[in-house]
This record gives sequence, structure tokens and C-alpha cells, in this order.
Amino acid sequence: MREGIHPEYQFVVFQDASADFAFLTRSTMKSEKTIKWEDGNEYPLISLDISSASHPFYTGKQKIVDTAGRVDRFRRRYSQFQAKS
Repeated sequence: MREGIHPEYQFVVFQDASADFAFLTRSTMKSEKTIKWEDGNEYPLISLDISSASHPFYTGKQKIVDTAGRVDRFRRRYSQFQAKS
């Protein structure tokens, strides 16, 4: 790698604001906030609005949309307008 052109790659804690969930990983993101992690070291803190701990897809609380009913209604409604060949 060339010197001086790449951002600093460091350990960062990402914390979900809506769930009691945080994880430590490496990133190039920077933050003025810091947090003391489980290992006793202080790391930059990045707050997240949503993560796998609070996202409906991963928590199993997602709504399933009935697309089949919509398609049938569309076909019934517009079947009268089909061109006759």
C-alpha cells in the first residue's frame, strides 16, 4: 500500500440506539465519542439507528405482504380491458 493515501483502519464500537446491543469491529470511521469496552480499552463509538438486533427481518417481526391477492385483484379489474386479437 502507498503511504499517506489510505484512511486509518482502527477498532471501533458500533452501538444500536434502539436495542441494548454493541459490537467491536475494525473500521475507518472516526468519532469524537468514546466508550470503555469489555476488555478495559477505550474505543471510538459510532451510534446506529438500526442493526441486526433491532431490524424486523432479523428479529422475525417483519410484516409479510400478500402479493398474490393484489395480483388477482389487478387481473380481475383489468381483464375486461384486454385487447381481442
